Amino acid sequence: MVRFESVGLRYGRTGGRDAAPEVLRNISFALPEGAFRWLLGPSGAGKTSLLRLMYLAALPTSGRLTLLGNDIGRTPRRALPRLRRRIGVVFQDFRLLPHLTAFENVALPLRLAGRPEAQVRADVTELLHWVGLAGKLSTLPDELSGGEQQRVAIARAVIARPNLLLADEPTGNLDAAQADRLMMLLNELNRLGTTVIVATHNESLVARYPNSELRLDRGRLVHEP
Repeated sequence: MVRFESVGLRYGRTGGRDAAPEVLRNISFALPEGAFRWLLGPSGAGKTSLLRLMYLAALPTSGRLTLLGNDIGRTPRRALPRLRRRIGVVFQDFRLLPHLTAFENVALPLRLAGRPEAQVRADVTELLHWVGLAGKLSTLPDELSGGEQQRVAIARAVIARPNLLLADEPTGNLDAAQADRLMMLLNELNRLGTTVIVATHNESLVARYPNSELRLDRGRLVHEP
């Protein structure tokens, strides 16, 4: 599913005396299909940068990254958008479009993919019901609680049935009860076959839901399963 081989990432200049420092250095690990991994480490450890590589918002400056069976260094740029559509991302700040209802936010990936409207309506309604938002289809994001917005963001991330789901600090804006509900949703998605990676610094959450870990410290991988 995912393989990093001595991967490094540097933002900005990559050569010469003024080269920017590496934010990730010599990262190597392999992630099998259907896995669940915690991505752990203190603030500034490189968790978000590692996720950016996995959803192709950034490309490695050294090493080799294989994603969903594709060697990214040898994959044409024009092929990357299609590959990204197989990856769902849940951002810490939700990134819902404020002028669209919960239904319209979740429907957007399917409509961009050209799915028939009847299928869009059926799939989105079913998924929002599954995440406990059956009565919120016509509600705008700013009329939803933080937990409800997070569930809309998750529904949008998984509506196209991605092979890989990445979540960056998904419980950062949630109370303990909402965080537990979110983890139940992620675990259920994983049980259904989605590979899930959750970045967090919430060690108590990890203790309540133990699983294999990838742990970063100052841009280096210091623990892998």
